[in-house]
Amino acid sequence: MLHGSGLARHFLEIPLWRPPLKRKPVTTATLLVLTVFLVAAFTSSLWIDTSRFFIENLTNKTIIISEKPKIPIKKIEIPLICTSENQTQTCPTNYPKTFQTEDLDPSSNPVCPDYFRWIHEDLLPWKSSGITRDMVERANRTATFRLIIIGGKAYVENYRKAIQTRDVFTIWGILQLLRKYPGRLPDLEIMFDTEDRPVIKSSDYHGPNATGPPPLFRYCGDKETLDMVFPDWSFWGWAEINIKPWDSILKDIKQGNNQSKWIDREPYAYWKGNPFVADNRQDLLKCNVSDQQDWNARLFIQDWILEGQQGFKQSNIADQCTYRYKIYVEGYAWSVSEKYILACDSVTLIVQPQFYDFFMRSMQPVEHYWPVRNDDKCKSLKFAVDWGNNHKKKAQEIGKAASSFMQEQLKMDYIYDYMYHLLNEYGKLLKFEPRIPEGAVELCSEVMACHAEGLEGRKKKFMMESLVKGPSITNPCTIPPPYEPKALAAFVRRKINSIMQVKKWEKGYWESLNKQ
Repeated sequence: MLHGSGLARHFLEIPLWRPPLKRKPVTTATLLVLTVFLVAAFTSSLWIDTSRFFIENLTNKTIIISEKPKIPIKKIEIPLICTSENQTQTCPTNYPKTFQTEDLDPSSNPVCPDYFRWIHEDLLPWKSSGITRDMVERANRTATFRLIIIGGKAYVENYRKAIQTRDVFTIWGILQLLRKYPGRLPDLEIMFDTEDRPVIKSSDYHGPNATGPPPLFRYCGDKETLDMVFPDWSFWGWAEINIKPWDSILKDIKQGNNQSKWIDREPYAYWKGNPFVADNRQDLLKCNVSDQQDWNARLFIQDWILEGQQGFKQSNIADQCTYRYKIYVEGYAWSVSEKYILACDSVTLIVQPQFYDFFMRSMQPVEHYWPVRNDDKCKSLKFAVDWGNNHKKKAQEIGKAASSFMQEQLKMDYIYDYMYHLLNEYGKLLKFEPRIPEGAVELCSEVMACHAEGLEGRKKKFMMESLVKGPSITNPCTIPPPYEPKALAAFVRRKINSIMQVKKWEKGYWESLNKQ
């Protein structure tokens, strides 16, 4: 694009030279002189950056000037360097510490999805005070491990055993972030708790004599706590129950969605899971179909031990998009099943949750999912299914909106970008110099994956499947600014109003049935 006045743009359209009739054609030398003169004139008067433009064509009428094509940066793949089985695996020294991207101007990057705004909200308790070493150390009370990044290398200090391999795949995910964006993360220390429920209660840090809250990372939060939410381990695979990495799952579910049209699916609400982890789920089982009552729900108990013994043949997530409606209900806390359920283009019926993960806060009821009462699940589920079956077009739109959100706004590139921005914004708040504590171990993809054993090979398989092959040639998306207070209040009010509207419809539905 040329920069200059309208007169300048008009000038470019005027013939540079038109020979009079019966004149000899201009010589090549003359054209060359004119070309040099005009390029020099344009460069000085129109501020054209000649390093970005070149003369593409010259005729007896006009000079066409266009932008030089960018020389594409070649994407490289850096395989793992694994030692032999009888040698101690070490971290390589040849992985690039920096890598040039195609566009060096961050302002031209696409803006991240809206749920990235919640990064600012999660870090708000430390915005004015910053994060001190004392605050970080106090998070040790429940942390599973401390992760340190210094000079682009990762070190881990373990404190206590995690549930299954949650810690392993969480750390693995951070190591892939370092492979994707080498040299782009600041030096930092974080405390990570891999247990289910958030523990940093905001009420403990109010008042004139209150200390600053300890910054603690975990997979979910709620309105009464300050824990910082982070993508859960299953994005890189859940080896114990044979759930593949998220990239692979998304492809499988997309194929599963295409196997049957929404209108041809079972017109009921489906749930399959372990009900014994929470009273909330056992209460849900009361809504199952029986000889006496049909609440429009089809509920199944998942026996993971038996599934493992039978090779997980009945637990393929992609095969479970065969009902028009799917139920999400929390377990002991938030559940990783949420994203798999939402990825189906069936309508997700969400039993009123207490907890949230990093992306769910930007999804809206009646737009992305249907809210279900927690205090009267059975009647609420029956109404939801009846409403959807009577409003098929709108129901399909809700299911499609959630599925599209998962496929487009929750793809792995955005997962890494969310981690990137969260850790960068967190690093800006540190008031101390990170250091490697005694006993911390350097970890890299080679150390974790090359000789990984156990779980019938699934652990290593999922690591290799989710391995970032090499540095990204594109920049991370641009994090959107924090919510303005009025905009955030309007967003929350819209969510509340949608839930209240559904409750009003539900009340009217049951009142009309009782009159019959």
